[in-house]
Amino acid sequence: MDDTFADLFGDIWGMAGVTGDAGVPGDAVSFTGPRVVLASPFDVTGLATGAVASATLAVARLLAERRGEPLAPVTVDSGMACAAFRGEALFSPIGWQLAPLWDPIAGNYRAADGWIRLHTNYAHHRAAVRDVLRAEDRDGVATAVAAWRTVDLETAIVAAGGAAAAMHARDEWLASPAGRATAGVPLLEFDQGSSGSAPAWAGTTPTLPLSGVRVLDLTRVIAGPTCTKVLAWYGADVLRIDPPGFEEVASLLPETTVGKRCAALDLNSIEGRAHFEALLAEADVIVLGLRGDALASLGYTDERLAVINPALIVARLNAYGWEGPWKNRRGFDSLVQMSCGIAADGAATFGRDEPTPLPVQALDYATGWFLAAAVARALTTQLTNGATTRISGSLVATANLLYSLPRPPRALTAAASDAVDLEETATAWGQAKRVPMPGRIAGVVPQWQHNAGPLARRDAVWNSRE
Repeated sequence: MDDTFADLFGDIWGMAGVTGDAGVPGDAVSFTGPRVVLASPFDVTGLATGAVASATLAVARLLAERRGEPLAPVTVDSGMACAAFRGEALFSPIGWQLAPLWDPIAGNYRAADGWIRLHTNYAHHRAAVRDVLRAEDRDGVATAVAAWRTVDLETAIVAAGGAAAAMHARDEWLASPAGRATAGVPLLEFDQGSSGSAPAWAGTTPTLPLSGVRVLDLTRVIAGPTCTKVLAWYGADVLRIDPPGFEEVASLLPETTVGKRCAALDLNSIEGRAHFEALLAEADVIVLGLRGDALASLGYTDERLAVINPALIVARLNAYGWEGPWKNRRGFDSLVQMSCGIAADGAATFGRDEPTPLPVQALDYATGWFLAAAVARALTTQLTNGATTRISGSLVATANLLYSLPRPPRALTAAASDAVDLEETATAWGQAKRVPMPGRIAGVVPQWQHNAGPLARRDAVWNSRE
């Protein structure tokens, strides 16, 4: 295995941009840090480092294009990149406490013919599990699950509106209808429109790469919020919209809301829809992390979005891809790892009789960074010729990329030290320490515009452009 990241990054860079997008100099990115940081039978360190590098370089290219300057050097450290993929675990409150990351019922259970994972961090998903299994606590759930076949229970919970995944070996997944439908999909898919006029944000010399760019954020959990967090870090005006009363996983909010203004709108009401459409009309990018059919079911298809705002860049992600029978299925990183073979391969590699996932939620984080890279590259394309782009990514596509990377030799599955200096930060809940944003662009000092805080605490309005 090559002990550098350069060859790996060259391949990844080619997957994270629109067709015909120009290449970059071979020395545009410098890499530091150990080749293996996270212990895994998969090249999770390479995935994390490549994903961070792709977004950081894409942002640097946008800045160079906006300023009419040469491309600034980019540096990415593998230890920092891997620490960023553990951001929610390394986040450290000072004088206050986070809520638990996982609901007590969430986790892996042994069924009659194998293993299944139940995801119950949202109340309606927890209710679906309880309705199907007629159990109220973890012990009761474990007893009930033992009488079921994994696929039958998965089907029943999904039909009840919940989220679950049976553990499959890789060959089983690829032989299934959902696996066959997504086996050959690229990391990101692009639908580029015709050339048009210069975007509204292009008229001034930017302080930061995305200064003046308005991003409407309709994302949840980790992957989508990671994308918009990166965009906010580099200057975008990010406005997150949730339904009134929506409860996100509380322990994630100090990491996923940083840099953003969070507001609430009811898209089922006439007033809420009118307000949302006014925001859409003045947005530059919308990032969607909802279930595949969620926004369309409210009447906001891609075609409708284009009518409201012909210059809008649309970036969307889901769990199980955009083709096949599972394209609208509820899914999360931990479930996709069970479905597509990762958890089974981990168990086989380490000789364990239980699902063994990746050491971090790498599908979530990598997909978020890749989507941020694609947005920055789409903005660069729009700046040069006015063309808009629709971008589609998924956790299962990122899993396919991970499977395509050369596996680390067994001797390298022992992780190097991933110790990292945390930076102190203010949040609405109090002071804390968090992982610094990885990746550096020479001459650029990015900063958060807003501290992390609860959802729905701000008005749903845009800032004025610089």
